[in-house]
Amino acid sequence: MTQNLSDRVLIENDGPVSTVTINRPERRNAVDAETAALLAEAFVSFEADERRSVAILTGAGAAFCAGYDLHSVSEGALAYDPEAGGPMGPTRMLLTKPVIAAVEGHAVAGGLELALWCDLRIASATAIFGVFCRRWGVPLIDGGNIRLPRLIGHGRAMDMILTGRPVNADEALQFGLVNQVVEAGGALAAAKDLAVRIADFPQTCMRTDRMTAHRQWGMPLEEALHIEAVEGAKPLADEAVKGATRFSRGAGRSGNFDD
Repeated sequence: MTQNLSDRVLIENDGPVSTVTINRPERRNAVDAETAALLAEAFVSFEADERRSVAILTGAGAAFCAGYDLHSVSEGALAYDPEAGGPMGPTRMLLTKPVIAAVEGHAVAGGLELALWCDLRIASATAIFGVFCRRWGVPLIDGGNIRLPRLIGHGRAMDMILTGRPVNADEALQFGLVNQVVEAGGALAAAKDLAVRIADFPQTCMRTDRMTAHRQWGMPLEEALHIEAVEGAKPLADEAVKGATRFSRGAGRSGNFDD
């Protein structure tokens, strides 16, 4: 089922999976203020829709996202409020459900920040990542300076942040910047396969574990362990007994995830 907010942001819902596509291929899917607002609206809608469990973020055509639309900035269309949402759209949100980036071509500057906002990143062999905005004096203000060091370590993040150099798919995999590299043109299909697998898990447990992992950043170890213990009570009661019963009856032998 297709639910388009406008021709700039396309939404396709297929069972538990919602695919959000930035649709500005003529600008390599660069995001302007209108597109950012539409992206934020799309993910607010996904978060509220109990029928959807996993979202995919991708770009139309040959690029994921080239960042913020500098043409619109050069025309004086920059109204930045540091207390408001991220200029790229959803980047200051923490959803309760996972999002997967399907990356073909360039994910640079703010496009890199959108990919970093996602929980997982599937990259095609064509993917290029980088802080290309380094050349233009445009700062990372959509989480890139925080999420990149947390994801790949401080030293590698400084390499990317300070030099602005391109990082191809193979190096991104080596860094841990992406989770999987697939053949050119295959990122979205691979992301959909992964999304369906994640959506098939008991959702209370998966979402609880995910949110605990997000919330532990900056907490003392003792506090983080306490949060994990407290938050684990609900899925333990709601889902673990059912899962243990399935296991005891023979499901999941030899690591089989399909039972």
